[in-house]
Amino acid sequence: MLTRRVLLRSAAFVPAAALPLSLLTIDGAKAQAVDLLKIFVPAAPGGGWDQTARTIEQVLRATGAVKGVQITNVGGAGGAVGLPQFLNQWKGQGNALMVGGMVMVGAIIANKSPVRLAQATPIARLTGEFLALVVPAQSPFKSAKDFAAALKADPAKVPVAGGSAGGSDHILLGMIAKAVGVPPTKVSYVAFAGGGPATAALLGSQVAAGISGYGEFAEQVKAGKLRIIAVSSDKRQEGIAAPTLKEEGIDVELFNWRGVFAPPGVNDTQRKAMIALMEKMTATPQWAEACKMRDWTPIALFGDDYKTFLEGETARIESILKEIGLA
Repeated sequence: MLTRRVLLRSAAFVPAAALPLSLLTIDGAKAQAVDLLKIFVPAAPGGGWDQTARTIEQVLRATGAVKGVQITNVGGAGGAVGLPQFLNQWKGQGNALMVGGMVMVGAIIANKSPVRLAQATPIARLTGEFLALVVPAQSPFKSAKDFAAALKADPAKVPVAGGSAGGSDHILLGMIAKAVGVPPTKVSYVAFAGGGPATAALLGSQVAAGISGYGEFAEQVKAGKLRIIAVSSDKRQEGIAAPTLKEEGIDVELFNWRGVFAPPGVNDTQRKAMIALMEKMTATPQWAEACKMRDWTPIALFGDDYKTFLEGETARIESILKEIGLA
């Protein structure tokens, strides 16, 4: 469904005015600017893909690489609703990019979608982000060990909010369940089309916990409305007062990645131009600063290397989904 712009004011969205001044400074040495870059976001406003699209817009505008940006949100089913639209209606558009990532790979498999992400044109992997397990401030769960104990006692009584079915949030919950001896198919996973609605469910105590990228919960954690009880990274993260899942006795580690794709049907010149645009963007101090502000890890990979990565990642995720009963 086409999401309403009013949702853009969700807590997870940071407007341009809130960015550091250095992000809004135009670089003196401008490359040939793109007149209009169209970015397709197959998710509701407020989530990680939406944040990625708006950060791309802010950095490209700040560096003078684009004159205008148009963002379209089409949410639902972890990108499985929007992807067919991008593949069919945006075909051959050389000035267009779609934001996607690990979540979409999993959702396409879990939803048995007739289309595949590989049908789009891989341009660049941009960022990686560990996931956070959070609870409402007043939750009785003081630690991930408390959460795991409740999950073992009765998984049906521990509803967990996250992104769409089959995405990285869902995969992480399934991996946590398996690690603590709970059949992954027994967990109560409440899927939302974007980070905004998932955060709202947490703040309204409609769910017991939530899983998403730390960046999507950061503001509410800082405001004291949510508590982070564990992160899915391999080690503790600077500036985040939370242990890893492994430290809490849950032998699980997961990293979410995001990237951009051109539509099918673009010619080689158009493909190379988009790759060059992303290469230049990721090399700017503005992009580095934006990633730091969002707690994203830059993991840039371009063109054919990104395509090869995508093929391997698709096989890996399909294997995990089968293992935890989601495919």
